[in-house]
Amino acid sequence: MNVSTATQLGAAIKDRRRRLKITQQDLATRVGTTRRWLLAVENGHPRAEVGLVLKTLAALGLRLVLDDGSAARVAGDVPAPPDIDAVIHNTRTRTQ
Repeated sequence: MNVSTATQLGAAIKDRRRRLKITQQDLATRVGTTRRWLLAVENGHPRAEVGLVLKTLAALGLRLVLDDGSAARVAGDVPAPPDIDAVIHNTRTRTQ
């Protein structure tokens, strides 16, 4: 599964948790956080603490794999990831 946004990551976490029939409270306890924090992550909150997100993935038996996608781009399967600097710049420009 390719995940490129906080919303997609949250949806993946929520889906896995549900498949494993784990409540939000049980997962939050395993991770050492609150149900409120987990709810925010599952809803795609973009500022979740990375360390807790990694602990959450581990608690669900998920791995985070980083791939530059160069092989897929050569084959034409996957578009290049967005340029985060350009996204930030465009967002700042629109709000000013």
